[in-house]
Amino acid sequence: HVHVAESGGGLVQTGGSLRLSCAVSGSTVSIEVMVWHRQAPGKQRELVAAIGAEDSTNYADSVKGRFTVSRDNARNTVYLQMNNLEPEDTAVYYCNARHNRDDLSVDDYWGQGTQVTVSS
Repeated sequence: HVHVAESGGGLVQTGGSLRLSCAVSGSTVSIEVMVWHRQAPGKQRELVAAIGAEDSTNYADSVKGRFTVSRDNARNTVYLQMNNLEPEDTAVYYCNARHNRDDLSVDDYWGQGTQVTVSS
């Protein structure tokens, strides 16, 4: 049973920083891609940042230059360093671990989310 757990959310003022962590445990398959998503009240869930097995990264335009995603494979943990936070970054942040099957389908595992609130 794969368990995904986020941590590190909280309340911060505009311009502040937070670092989110996502730990994956219980997996017997390789996790190729780790993705951070977020969902603000009344809005759809959106992709924030992703990191592949060879540390290739992808970011939403709204966070480029402010957020950095990284992974520690030895600890099965992915981080999201968030700098220069804005009130628009307020959301529940979810971690998503993906395993690519040989038949090109994908197994997705999700955490429960961690709240990030940026005050103006």
